[in-house]
Amino acid sequence: MTCLAFAILLLAACSSPAKEAAAVDMDKLKVEIQTMEDAFAAAEKAKDADAVAAYYSDDAVSYSRNKPPAVGKAAIKQNIASGFATDTAGIYNVYKVVDLFAEGNTATEIGSWKRYSATGAELENGYYMSYFQKKDGKYVCVRDMNVTTSASK
Repeated sequence: MTCLAFAILLLAACSSPAKEAAAVDMDKLKVEIQTMEDAFAAAEKAKDADAVAAYYSDDAVSYSRNKPPAVGKAAIKQNIASGFATDTAGIYNVYKVVDLFAEGNTATEIGSWKRYSATGAELENGYYMSYFQKKDGKYVCVRDMNVTTSASK
């Protein structure tokens, strides 16, 4: 029995330790994610559904306000294009990273958004959460959702 316990202990001691995930440079990641948010906002302002959809993975799910979830990049793009088709007022959004958590090849962003009229008057604001996975060396959004905290009357 003692030999068996010793053999198990020896095997455990000789096994290679699990690799620790490389540390994520949070400052660099925050800049990268904010750049993605800025590109998303610019694409929305330009009414470029393809450029907005580039933010998402093919299997993404987007939970928007007052709508059922859009499942898959194609459905998300269709929702975006539909919204563009009904906006004749030149409304645009601004997004800002508020908090960021990351480990390995995943990151979760909590951000704030503000919606503005074409004249720059704030119409409403809220928060969003985006969950990213790194695929082919680039972060893409696989899940997102947002809420409104205030709206103009």
